[in-house]
Amino acid sequence: MNKIASIAGKAGLDSFLLLLLSMIGLAYVWPYPGMKTSPVPLGEIATYGVSVVFFFYGLRLSPEKLRAGLSNWRLHAMIHLSTFVLFPLIALTCRPLFTGVENEMLWLSIFFLTTLPSTVSSAVVMVSIANGNIPAAIFNASISSLMGVFITPLWMGMVLDTASGDFDLIGVVGKLSLQVILPVALGLFLNKKWGIFAEKNKTKIKYFDQSTILLIVYTSFCESFGDHLFSGFEIKDIVLLGIGMLALFFLIYTVLTFFSRLLHFSREDEITAVFCGSKKSLIQGAVMSKVLFSGAAYAGVMLLPIMLYHALQLIVASILAQRMARENLTITDGE
Repeated sequence: MNKIASIAGKAGLDSFLLLLLSMIGLAYVWPYPGMKTSPVPLGEIATYGVSVVFFFYGLRLSPEKLRAGLSNWRLHAMIHLSTFVLFPLIALTCRPLFTGVENEMLWLSIFFLTTLPSTVSSAVVMVSIANGNIPAAIFNASISSLMGVFITPLWMGMVLDTASGDFDLIGVVGKLSLQVILPVALGLFLNKKWGIFAEKNKTKIKYFDQSTILLIVYTSFCESFGDHLFSGFEIKDIVLLGIGMLALFFLIYTVLTFFSRLLHFSREDEITAVFCGSKKSLIQGAVMSKVLFSGAAYAGVMLLPIMLYHALQLIVASILAQRMARENLTITDGE
């Protein structure tokens, strides 16, 4: 196991990504515990876990961190336009390429990925490694998560309304507000009292976050495997999807780099723009899939692109961040 972990680490795969793959494998060989017919309500447990995750997120999100990034409006606008407008428009442009029932579902899962908010932790970590504008990264990644509660259902409502006439937009936003906004607001309110405790125990909180995501992934794939929804997919389909996710990342990265330089952003702001504007949140994807596709057997299919994108964005972004850090060091030494 140590040798496998070492090889995976060199490839950019951390232990959490390996556990994600393990959950999919477990769901494949033993789907019953995660299905609705199971006597143990793992899906409901995961739902409550999500609220706790966002409570701790709010607890660690001090108002001072948010205020520190408010002034740079051009940077904020670029990041959120990329996250919530450019990504979905690219997916909509590619829709004619997906024909047939199975491909239509695959496109829907890709579109779902493109409507999600930016990730928080890894975006800030990459910006920090590359010596970017950290306060702005914290601000944008945090606000993106809250904006996604409203914007993601709006985008999905446009598509799901055409596929099925029973998409309840108000109900979805209400559920997400209860699961995400309310716990975050409560955490922010208690930040002064318990914020230090949360920071001291951030490693344990991180493990809880990851355990909740693993449980959501397991239960989602249990339903999909139990109903044989992946029977039409071959290995080559997964490989092609992964190549597509890489192409999407580099397209967004290139566009953000171009406009950052066109607008004469500082190097620090450019780094923040490309990393915050090109990332997508796995945890938000897992949470929203439970609400948007509640009770649907195809929930696992909906999570497939975001899981691939999440893994690939971590690997590629880590390489790019390290390269930027070396370039910054060279520039500093040259001065």
